[in-house]
Amino acid sequence: MQAKPEYRDRDDDEVVVLDALADRAEEGMTIFELRSHVDLDINDLEEALAQLKADGLISADDEDERTVIVPDENVIGPEQQDEKSRLSRLRDRLPF
Repeated sequence: MQAKPEYRDRDDDEVVVLDALADRAEEGMTIFELRSHVDLDINDLEEALAQLKADGLISADDEDERTVIVPDENVIGPEQQDEKSRLSRLRDRLPF
């Protein structure tokens, strides 16, 4: 999943973080998990998280003695379908 289009006009680092969190929206991610999914140094990641939290787009929840970062449910876009449907593939083959 990805962040909704209306949240994609933010700083590139923030969009990368939102997309990573959207992929695991149900369970959230620890800072270590998030860092392993995004290609940002720790300072850039910290700045992106601070801005997203200030804007109310993410929250940090204490869960089982660990802090988990989760995106706001309004940020998450619809699931993307990776594979075309059978009907779509059939339409592509037929000369219309």
